[in-house]
Amino acid sequence: MTFLRRIWTRGEDDEALTACTALDIGTEFAKALAFEIDEAGKGIVRGVGRKRQGLSHMQSGTVADISAVVDNCAIALQEAEEMAGFRPSQVVIGIAGELVKGFTTAHSQERPRPDAQITEAELQKLIEGVQREAIREAERSITWETGLANVDVRLVHAAVVGAWIDGYAVTNPIGFQGRHVKIAVFDAFAPLVHLGALQTVATRLDLDLVGVVAEPYAVARVLNADQVRQAGALFIDVGGGTTDVALVRQGGIEGTRMFALGGRAFTKSIADRLELPFPRAEALKVDYARGIAGDRADAVREIVADDVAVWAAGVELVMEELAAGDLLPGRIYICGGGSRLPEIRAVLDDERFSKRLPFSRPPEVTIMAPDQVETIRDETKLLVDQQDVTPMGLAFQAIELGTSTNPLDAALRRVVRQMRI
Repeated sequence: MTFLRRIWTRGEDDEALTACTALDIGTEFAKALAFEIDEAGKGIVRGVGRKRQGLSHMQSGTVADISAVVDNCAIALQEAEEMAGFRPSQVVIGIAGELVKGFTTAHSQERPRPDAQITEAELQKLIEGVQREAIREAERSITWETGLANVDVRLVHAAVVGAWIDGYAVTNPIGFQGRHVKIAVFDAFAPLVHLGALQTVATRLDLDLVGVVAEPYAVARVLNADQVRQAGALFIDVGGGTTDVALVRQGGIEGTRMFALGGRAFTKSIADRLELPFPRAEALKVDYARGIAGDRADAVREIVADDVAVWAAGVELVMEELAAGDLLPGRIYICGGGSRLPEIRAVLDDERFSKRLPFSRPPEVTIMAPDQVETIRDETKLLVDQQDVTPMGLAFQAIELGTSTNPLDAALRRVVRQMRI
């Protein structure tokens, strides 16, 4: 695909990325951030735009009506651009959905000549082995879940998580000596139908696609806290159509998972059980989350509690899969519009939840807020709560994609280009 080649062939002579748009195409809202990048490599948000999606425009985090989504994104973009006073030509877009698979693959190699220095060619060959193994795993997983043979699976994005020589962590293996070399790469894959829809959206909006990023990866990377890097954490993004979970352990992202249950399902239950139109049920749910639902608060609380119990079971299954038999970190960060419901945090805080999972102690649950994101500064003062963290995470990924000069990342780009993914 042309746009993926454009992402991975960005060279040293290309003009530096100085302004960009982050586009979060959610089930409920299309959100756009127009931002600049300062000399220190930090983002400055100059414009924010939002447009509510129609009920048939998105399904479980994926595009269902390309033309309608393009129209919604165009409105959000125009609002952000008018506020910012400029129109970035480049965009990074988030991707979600049950069939978006993210995981870290580690590949080790014993070198026959440990006294020889590691070369670029040797490093590239090792990364190629990691990528081929990751592609096979993604194809097996998506084929099993869809029940369809030969599903066209494409790489969304890839990032080097870490490198080690004889057990010692290094940021650039080239020039080192040693016998055992280990490289870990995080890869996110998605079916072509989902990825191609986002490519079409960017093309129709006349924007140059810098990258498509798995949203749980973006959320998990956006915090620069030492405690996250050292002790690890779980990140849960409760969106309108999906819930995204990412596991950070030993300083790197080990995996991401998504399942199709989010805020829209809660609204539908309220609409069905209280016999309300969907827009009125959505407004009532929002009022309840704000504590202003009035005499209907008890009824909404009962309905939401039933749905959150089902949601928690889904989170439990996903966390168990991510844990892979090891202990989970004792910290959970939650974000997304759906996490405004008090029952979401309450069920994660409940000891009955943590006892069913491999936690060494009950986890500390924290609601993420825009002011925790140190790498992005909001000059608009419109990014105010947990639903704004995801587009800020996408903005941070745009900066990383546009400014990274790490030799490991450069080797990874060459491998991806040669494999023609």
